[in-house]
Amino acid sequence: MKKIAVIDYGMSNLHSVLKSFQKVINKNYYLSIAQTSNDIEDASILVLPGQGAANSCVEKLSSNFPDLKKHILNKPFLGICLGFQILFEKSYENGGVSCFSLIEGDVKDFREVIHKDMKVPHMGWNKVKQKYDHILWKSIPDESFFYFVHSYCAQANIESSILSSTNYEVDFTSSILKDNILACQFHPEKSSKYGLQLLSNFINWTEELE
Repeated sequence: MKKIAVIDYGMSNLHSVLKSFQKVINKNYYLSIAQTSNDIEDASILVLPGQGAANSCVEKLSSNFPDLKKHILNKPFLGICLGFQILFEKSYENGGVSCFSLIEGDVKDFREVIHKDMKVPHMGWNKVKQKYDHILWKSIPDESFFYFVHSYCAQANIESSILSSTNYEVDFTSSILKDNILACQFHPEKSSKYGLQLLSNFINWTEELE
């Protein structure tokens, strides 16, 4: 059986992610909560959900999972929300923090790029504009609604890494795809049938990577 390791660094609610994956995996997979580096060594797939501040996230991951970046580069990986943002070069949250630099681009405060009348955080359902056809979008119509909760927005610099964009007065990168890495600003585990479909498509895509 293949192990799906959901990374727990003390700053994320794992319940909804675990529950959603339980709905889409088959008997060839099992879910495991990873709290140390040893827990991800034998994992076939890594999932990094997250909430909270980027600087605390990077600090805790670096401390508890010192080899995480190496594993992200070598295993199928899904990052969600903060687990998406920390893949970029820098987040400007709390004065700025250097991130994993796996995706070229930065994460900026929405309040610096949108009109003051717009509410921050960006919270609720919004359209996700698919940049190109991919197995990850199977059975998901373009501009389907997904659920967002975030105060900082990412802008990827390399067009080919952008899987989707979303508009909240300004366009921002809402998901990326690079080699074995899929990550999204929105929460598929909170996005009803299309969120579950994306998780199912992700599992099927990982099998193609083998």
